[in-house]
Amino acid sequence: MKKGIARLLGDVEVTRDLILLLTIGGLYSLGIFLSNTFVNIYLWKQSGEYLAIAIYNLSIYIAQPLTFILAGRWAKKVDRVVVLRLGVIFLSIFFITVLIVGEQAATYKVLLGALLGVGYGFYWLAFNVLTFEITEPDTRDFFNGFLGLLQSFGGMIGPVLAGYIISSMAANTGYTVIFTISFSLFALAVLSSFFLQRRSAKGNFSFRRIIHERKRNPNWNRILCAHIFQGLREGTFLFVIAIWVFIATKSEFALGKFNLVYSAVSFLSYFIATRFIKPRYRKRSIFIGGLMLYVAIYLILFNVSYPILLLYAGIIGVAYPIIYVPYLSLTYDVIGKAWHAAEMRIEYIVVRELFLNLGRIISIGFFMLGVTWFNPETSIPFILAIVGIGHFVIYFFIRNVKFPIQSDEEKIFVKSKLADNDNR
Repeated sequence: MKKGIARLLGDVEVTRDLILLLTIGGLYSLGIFLSNTFVNIYLWKQSGEYLAIAIYNLSIYIAQPLTFILAGRWAKKVDRVVVLRLGVIFLSIFFITVLIVGEQAATYKVLLGALLGVGYGFYWLAFNVLTFEITEPDTRDFFNGFLGLLQSFGGMIGPVLAGYIISSMAANTGYTVIFTISFSLFALAVLSSFFLQRRSAKGNFSFRRIIHERKRNPNWNRILCAHIFQGLREGTFLFVIAIWVFIATKSEFALGKFNLVYSAVSFLSYFIATRFIKPRYRKRSIFIGGLMLYVAIYLILFNVSYPILLLYAGIIGVAYPIIYVPYLSLTYDVIGKAWHAAEMRIEYIVVRELFLNLGRIISIGFFMLGVTWFNPETSIPFILAIVGIGHFVIYFFIRNVKFPIQSDEEKIFVKSKLADNDNR
């Protein structure tokens, strides 16, 4: 396999651990994309309440940052591979639990959300650190590019395949099949992790110091504020739109096709954005992408139909890459220039995750108050119009981010910054 990949890529040195990490990342992506979208629909069909779905997602966003703190501490005290393995194991436990509780899943929404959040926290902290340690400057572009292809493949194939399987089977049999397949993929990921080279860790975990660093570093403070507003949109939009697609079509297969349209357009847009958005255009691109995301909301607020939703999927599929490609690069440039960035990279990732999830928690809290105090059908469009401005506001924080002139050595360090796999 290693020789085959090397022949395909040309003059790129591909290590065994790099292939294994790609394998784990690919299995994770396919498992998550195959079923995660439909967990919300599964709970919706059981409860029929927006509040129940919000509580489930709120549990994820509370458990995830807390786990990031614990995972960050363990990543400096124990083996990083063990932390990665814990993440995949908890994700496997999540799907086992969904299968066990079956049609009572809505009753255990807090437990299910917490399990998923814990899995996310362990997995992404370890995966990010291992990506930095296993890849080299000359293999990092290959790794990120190949992993992006695997994630795009999962995003395009997973939801539409799952939607077809669920729609073509009676009752909830399709959900059982999909959750079982996802569990099997995560079990394979756990098995693959045992072949990774063990990586011991050292150093003190000082994430509080990195939180306080925002008082000394204006760029870091601006990036953290931007991440709060990023989370403000994500917290609610990540589940409401999927429910709206299902309500408009009554079909899981239609939801799968919605995700296919979004992922296919996004794949092409990421390719174009990566090639053509140069550093001098970063802030302008973030402004344009954020504005597109916000304006697109008004297509669906008061006239929800499946064709309009597909048009919305296409627009956000273009907009997200326009904002995320420069935004993530800018974020890691700020981290790369920050105080003690080399030895404190884990802490910077943890703190960023805390602020991102703070925004998500605020978003869902606002959503829960709205649907509790007012009629959901009336209040949700106004809630989305408010929290949906989050990505547009990002620009007004990052526009004043400035860097001193870099030496050649500093430029090399920035190019070697941690790889980001958000999505999640």
